[in-house]
Amino acid sequence: MKLGVYNAILHDRSLPEAIAVVRDLGLTGIELNSGGFLPATHIPTLDEILVSDAARDDFLDVFAGTGVSIAGLNCNGNPLHPDPVIGDAHARDVRRSIRLAERLGQDRVVTMSGLPGGEPGSTVVNWVVNAWNSAALDVLDYQWDIATGFWREIDRFAADHGVSVALELHPQNLVFNSADVHKLIELTRATHLGVELDASHLFWQQMDPVSVVRHLGELVFHAAAKDVRVNPEWVRLNGVLDNSFRRLAPDEPRTHLGGDEWANAWPERSAWDFVALGRGHDTAFWTEFLRALHEVDPEMWVNIEHEDVSLGRLEGLQVASEVLLEADAALRAGL
Repeated sequence: MKLGVYNAILHDRSLPEAIAVVRDLGLTGIELNSGGFLPATHIPTLDEILVSDAARDDFLDVFAGTGVSIAGLNCNGNPLHPDPVIGDAHARDVRRSIRLAERLGQDRVVTMSGLPGGEPGSTVVNWVVNAWNSAALDVLDYQWDIATGFWREIDRFAADHGVSVALELHPQNLVFNSADVHKLIELTRATHLGVELDASHLFWQQMDPVSVVRHLGELVFHAAAKDVRVNPEWVRLNGVLDNSFRRLAPDEPRTHLGGDEWANAWPERSAWDFVALGRGHDTAFWTEFLRALHEVDPEMWVNIEHEDVSLGRLEGLQVASEVLLEADAALRAGL
């Protein structure tokens, strides 16, 4: 498989320095953030690249001779957010990322399906966790109508630019499991919409990433390598939907998500945690994960996403890359 790193964890250094980190890990790609929740830190000339061949060529020259190439663009955000300060901005980023991908010779843009409000006039999102009552299905009908129109238009836009859009199956989005993927494709009749298979969000929902890959097949366009550890002592008490998050104060380090929204502090007694590869599932699992992806597309990018807060930036990437490279070697030995 083609193995790389999603660059958000390396936003603390320049692009050439980030490329050097990826190369020294023995990996060959770097997935670049291009907007949405996070800024396009490593693409400072983004707007110029869209209109200037010289700016594009200068940017691509940064990768020349490094052994590391661009491994897709990532603009994860909420393009369906009912607050236009967030939703419209993230929708623009999706369209801009598609145009940028074409300019850079890329054919994959990763994002999220998004989540609208629950009714006309909403200003905040509404994630229906369990639609046991008719009012909840009314909310979902309203949300799916918004999503269908938006993603139908984006699919046509992506097709015009020769780009495929890979949606991360992330909870607190409308599309977060296999059934939702099929529903979106059916409603939009999309030809350029599919999935970024991030195993981590499937683990804590009790889904099997390998089964999901084989079920969705060619709808899997791209993959993220990120692990989850379930903490039995707390999950047995609070379940995986525990909402014991803490609001961070303005003077604390926090991540801006757009408008007046910020990421919260993770629960101290968490039911589950994002961890580096191998700390939740062993190399044998990741070998089978790569095997399933290989059956779909041997040239698919599988990029490490590091969110293990117990490990430093480089330390976490080192731990994850060692497991991923071992899994890839085991896959190649078994082919």
